[in-house]
Amino acid sequence: MKRRIGLIGLGFGAPAHARSLIDLSESVDAIAASRTQERCDAFAAQYELPTTTDINGLFENPDVSALIIVTPPDTHLALVERAAAAGKHILLDKPLATTTDDAARVVEVTRKAGVKLGVVLQGRFRDSSLRARELIEAGALGEICMATVSVPWWREQSYYDAPGRGTYARDGGGVLITQAIHLIDLFQSLTGGIAEVAAVAARTAMHELEAEDFVAAGLVLTNGAPGNLLATTAFYPGASDRIEIVGTKGTAILIEEWLEVHYQDGTSEIAGKPAAKGGLSANTAEMSHEPHRGLITDFLEALDKDRDPGVTGEEVLEVHRIIDALLESGRKGRRISL
Repeated sequence: MKRRIGLIGLGFGAPAHARSLIDLSESVDAIAASRTQERCDAFAAQYELPTTTDINGLFENPDVSALIIVTPPDTHLALVERAAAAGKHILLDKPLATTTDDAARVVEVTRKAGVKLGVVLQGRFRDSSLRARELIEAGALGEICMATVSVPWWREQSYYDAPGRGTYARDGGGVLITQAIHLIDLFQSLTGGIAEVAAVAARTAMHELEAEDFVAAGLVLTNGAPGNLLATTAFYPGASDRIEIVGTKGTAILIEEWLEVHYQDGTSEIAGKPAAKGGLSANTAEMSHEPHRGLITDFLEALDKDRDPGVTGEEVLEVHRIIDALLESGRKGRRISL
């Protein structure tokens, strides 16, 4: 069925959603919304989607069955509460909220209202991620015996000079909740989860911001295997995010949308496409929107088949708790169990 969907928020995170919705126009009738006419006009000049400043109308219109919310994190809880009360299904940009308590409230209100909650962590829908999950679930790598995740990204100081960027009030924190949340979610979903962390968290001399721009940690996975994590936005000029999963039968290496698998019998396979030089751009308009399109397609299918979306609120709430544990470990200088 063709669904009418509202896209709320036309800022930093909107371009990939806009391109995806245009690609999916045979199954989606989308309208994009912002509180200012200036932002609507700028958006409409780039993307062939209708726009409106009447955000209230999206909540009140019975023909709108779902909302994609791509607004700053400090607005998420109030918008979700309103959408859930109106019976709208929700695809919510990460993070769920600025605090874990509010994130838990986001999950609670949507479940109580009986509406679907999907979360924009599109890394799970990269070709490399999908194939890696298939192999792990099929047992092709054997038992996971170690794993690493690295997010060596770069953001200029001008990025943090924007009002609220890197603050606890608006964003909920720094590199972990804003950038590395993508890879932490993917990592824990592929490996089965993280049970314990021992971290160092800091602000480097590269940036001025309220929260952290560097975290390194030793990890213990839920199966007892060791691992490690690096997350930073101070790695000039930026490099590709990377996950390595070493099993008793083979090793999977994910470098953005590229997957290499090396089996212990001497065979190997590759999937996806090579990563861009210098890693992901800070400009979302320059990024591939294919993972977003896959995420939205999955969300629409979840609505049609009355199942949970591929990335649920409960799963992302666990990522919030992992981030809390990493920061607590950094503050206290000791291991933290989840």
